[in-house]
Amino acid sequence: MILATDVHYDGDQAAVAAGVLFADWPGARAQAQVTAAISPIAPYQSGAFYQRELPCLMALIQRLDHRPKVIVIDGFVTLGTEQQPGLGAHLYAMLEAQIPVIGVAKTAYRNTPDTCAVHRGQSTQPLYVTAAGLDLESAKADILRMHGTHRIPTLLRDVDQLARTELARQRA
Repeated sequence: MILATDVHYDGDQAAVAAGVLFADWPGARAQAQVTAAISPIAPYQSGAFYQRELPCLMALIQRLDHRPKVIVIDGFVTLGTEQQPGLGAHLYAMLEAQIPVIGVAKTAYRNTPDTCAVHRGQSTQPLYVTAAGLDLESAKADILRMHGTHRIPTLLRDVDQLARTELARQRA
């Protein structure tokens, strides 16, 4: 199974990590969903986002019955042309380099190489793909194969919505 993840925050108090599991890249529907509520969370620190989000993703992964073959995160694996470790690189290291991680970001980070850009559907705005544990071209091909005709693949939109919905439910 492939795990796509997203995390949404309730200020600096709490977060909900969400994941959808699917069997193959072109799949249109999740075969399973998982969420984890996390509180307290680390405060946001510019340049150290992974310190806030990594514990949330680890809490989510610990709820899984089986190890995924790939994890897709909302964000970067590496940052800029310097390939500085981003959230995905820290996740990959935390998982002892056993599970490949693909990062899909909606906006470019400073000095993001043009080679990271992929265009889906009719969108003129690219997504930015980075990876650890597999080569960049394979990761980009996988994201391009994901279901949906829009810029954001269907299951990445679905996991974002799952995190938002679960966070709203937690607040109620």
